[in-house]
Amino acid sequence: MRIRRLSRQLLPPIAVILCWTGWAGRTPAAESDDTPREPAPPALAFGQSVDSISDEDLPYVYTQWKNYTVKDGLPNDHIFSVKATADAIWIGTEDGLARLDKKTGAIQSWKEADGLPWRAITSIDVDPKTGDVWLGLFGGGLARFSGGRFDHFHQLNSGLVNDVVYGVAVENNHVWCATTAGASRYDILAGKWDVFTEKNAPMEEIWNYNVTYAPAVNKMFLAVWGSGCLEFDIPTEKWKVYLDPDEEMEIDLYRDDGIIHVITTAASYADGALWISSYFGTCRYDGRHWRGFYAHETGIPSDFTNFLKGRSADEAWLCTDKGLGVVAHYPTDTYVAYYRNADDPGGTAKIFRRGRLLREVPLEVSVAHNFMIGVDFDGDDVWVATAHGLSHGIGKGYYPGVKKISEWQQAVAAAPVVSKDSQ
Repeated sequence: MRIRRLSRQLLPPIAVILCWTGWAGRTPAAESDDTPREPAPPALAFGQSVDSISDEDLPYVYTQWKNYTVKDGLPNDHIFSVKATADAIWIGTEDGLARLDKKTGAIQSWKEADGLPWRAITSIDVDPKTGDVWLGLFGGGLARFSGGRFDHFHQLNSGLVNDVVYGVAVENNHVWCATTAGASRYDILAGKWDVFTEKNAPMEEIWNYNVTYAPAVNKMFLAVWGSGCLEFDIPTEKWKVYLDPDEEMEIDLYRDDGIIHVITTAASYADGALWISSYFGTCRYDGRHWRGFYAHETGIPSDFTNFLKGRSADEAWLCTDKGLGVVAHYPTDTYVAYYRNADDPGGTAKIFRRGRLLREVPLEVSVAHNFMIGVDFDGDDVWVATAHGLSHGIGKGYYPGVKKISEWQQAVAAAPVVSKDSQ
C-alpha cells in the first residue's frame, strides 16, 4: 500500500504534459555553495573501466543543431513525440500532427479540421510492414493514419481500456497502448482487443506510462507508474517484473541492486541492455548486473527523466526537465549534457567522465528548449521533442564510444574546462 499512497503525493503524469509554460526559460542553476567541493566518484560498475583512458579520449558531440517551430510549418511548438522513418519524420504536438519530408524539407500538418480525431498526440509508431502511422492521443484514444485517412479507436467503439494514451507500439500484427487504466493490445488482423490491468498482470498501479517493443528478443516492455518495469514475453505471454528490491520509495537505499524506483517513465532495450528511466534517475540492466545513473555523480542535467531511448548497450539518450543527457559510453563512465541558453539560440555541451567535467563546448545553435519529452534516432542523426520546438542533431562524422581527439574535435580540445563554481 505504500506505493499507492506515495504515488498520489508525487506529480502525476498528466501534470507533466500540461505544465509546459511552467518550465519555460528554465536554465541549469549554478552551485550556490561557495565552498569548493570535490565529491568522490561512484564506484565503477561491472563492465566499466577507465584504465588507459585519458582526457583526450572523448565521445562524439553534436555541434550542429537545426530547430523547427511553427514558423517552419509545425502546427504547434509543444512537441510531445517524434518518430523517424526512412523518408520522413513524424511529429506529434499539442495541437496537431506533422510530417517532415527528409528529402525536400517540406512540412505537412493535420489538425482536427483536417480529420485528425484529437489534437494532442503523445506517442507515434509506424508499422514497418504497411507504413500505417499509429497515434496515441492524450484523451482521444488511438488513431491510425493510412492512405490519407484517419481511423479512430476509443472506449465507446473498441476494446481500448482508456482514452488517455501515453504510449503506442507496433508489435508484429498487434498495436499496444499504454493508458492511465492499464494496457491494451489490438490484433490488427483479427480485430480483437486484449486488456491488461491488475486483474491479469503484475500491476500494483495500472497507470501505464510507456510501452516499447524489442524485436531482437520479441518482448514488450511497459513502464508503469508505481509498478516498475514489466516485461511481457510474446511467445509465452509470461510476465517478468522489475522492482526496486530495497522497497524504499524515498531513496535508493542500496545502489545497483535493481531498478532505481518503481515510478518509471520509459524502458528501452538495445543490444542486450535494458535502459529504464524514472523521475528519480536512470538505470541499466544487462541481464545480470544493474547500474544506476544520477545527476550529481554523472553530469546528466537532472534525475527527472521524462523519456529515454537506448542507442546501444553502451549509449542512451535521456530527456529531462533541465536539459538533454546522454550516457555516451557506459564502459568508460562518459556522459554528455546539452543545454540551451536562456536568451539566445546558442548553448553548451558538457562532457563528463565519472562526474568530472572534461570539456565545455559552446554551441552556436543548441537544442530548442531545456525541457525534453521525446527522442528518436535516424541513422547518425538524432531528433528531440522539446517544449518549444523540434530539434535535429546532425551527426556528421558520428562514432560510438570514445576516441582520441580528431580534427573536428580541435574546438572541443581548445574549449576550457569551466571553474568548479560554474559546475
